[in-house]
Amino acid sequence: SWFGTYAVTLDFAVRRNLCLGTMKGLYFQKSSTNEEITFVFQERENLPVTEDNYVKLQVKACALSQINTKLLAEMKMEKEFFPVGREIAGIVLDVGNKVSFFQPDDEVVGILPLDSEDPGLCEVVRVHEHYLVHKPEKVTWTEAAGTIRDGVRAYTALHYLSHLSSGKSVLIMDGASALGMIAIQLAHHRGAKVISTAGSLEDKQCLERLRPSLARVIDVSNGKAHVAESCLEETGGLGVDIVLDAGVRLYSKDDEPAVKLQLLPHKHDIITLLGVGGHWVTTEENLQLDPPDSHCLFLKGATVAFLNDEVWNLSNVQQGKYLYILFIY
Repeated sequence: SWFGTYAVTLDFAVRRNLCLGTMKGLYFQKSSTNEEITFVFQERENLPVTEDNYVKLQVKACALSQINTKLLAEMKMEKEFFPVGREIAGIVLDVGNKVSFFQPDDEVVGILPLDSEDPGLCEVVRVHEHYLVHKPEKVTWTEAAGTIRDGVRAYTALHYLSHLSSGKSVLIMDGASALGMIAIQLAHHRGAKVISTAGSLEDKQCLERLRPSLARVIDVSNGKAHVAESCLEETGGLGVDIVLDAGVRLYSKDDEPAVKLQLLPHKHDIITLLGVGGHWVTTEENLQLDPPDSHCLFLKGATVAFLNDEVWNLSNVQQGKYLYILFIY
């Protein structure tokens, strides 16, 4: 992605500024045509006094994840400069008088809300305590900041949206991705039977080395594997209980890009391999289900849930605004 290409070079710039002791934060700016993106350091005003439920945090590590400019536009949250870096890990410097979960010198990790004014790529941030959790002692700063987002996504998908429990069968698409790897580990921890897909030979070998081992790894890199048939064969024709996709094809082969054709299953395949009472958790924000699709899901008593992790990363004010926008639509 365009964001990843800047990650390494900007890290050196950030470290240099922090060593100089300057209070600068990293922001990105879009051109008026929305085609060109630039990154700039801006001097930051002194943080307000830490009060109420807010925590002042010294940042030790910050992950660089892609900024969802489309969602920002839909949320009417666009501005000239947008803070960069939201997944952070660090040490608590000060706490407000209503903070109950943390105290100075605690090691924490968290995700700044979508409407945060502070960039994670700076020396000190001020954040509400509800966006932080204690960092496990044996987890490094980099590991904590780098896994918190996909960890929340995977846990949301398997725990809240599909109610994973022991003995269930789970299909996790693109298991070698960051989200896929964490989801596989969580599913195994809950005692589930896990099937996954691999988009390359390297991914396939990586998944086959995992312990506990997967029930089946389906290689979709050559476009010849039939995901639905493989899952039905593995489950004795019953279908899987939970599907966590990494996107799906919505249209016929003639209307889809070649890359998407090769790696992603068609929505009909997902519906076919889903068992009775199954849960389909999708990351496809533009999923379209025709009446026959809905009828098939109805006959199976199956559910479809959308994994939009940003909903949980909004402040209380923005959550209300988000619901208002949805109501208008």
